Amino acid sequence: MPEVLSAAPRTARTVLRWVMVVFYALAGVLHLRSSHSFQQIVPPWVPYPHAVVLATGVAELLGAAGLMIPPLRRAAGWGLAAYALCVWPANFYHAFAHVAIDGVALGWGYHAPRLLFQPVLIWAALYAGEVIGWPFGRRAR
Repeated sequence: MPEVLSAAPRTARTVLRWVMVVFYALAGVLHLRSSHSFQQIVPPWVPYPHAVVLATGVAELLGAAGLMIPPLRRAAGWGLAAYALCVWPANFYHAFAHVAIDGVALGWGYHAPRLLFQPVLIWAALYAGEVIGWPFGRRAR
């Protein structure tokens, strides 16, 4: 039986979806335009870091587009959640290896919130993609 959402949760989901679309579209463009900067935080055990950064940019753009297309929305939500999980090691590497991007080192004022926010980003992708409900209810249909 489909979950019936009141107007408030529908509006919240729609707003979050558009925030995610803008966030991932901008991030995708940045990954493609500034791949050298992002390549610096790829952990050394990841092969072909330049190709990986370009692939992540394409994945972000495709995920953003998918969230806007109702038949693709659920797949985009799953994909962006998986993406956020898979890039988390780069965030840890960036923080704990004290990697300076283009000579600029970011402190724990940046890294701590970034690392702690990643699970929220994973949840947001699943919620915006209508995979899950709020907070743990069934997904919308």
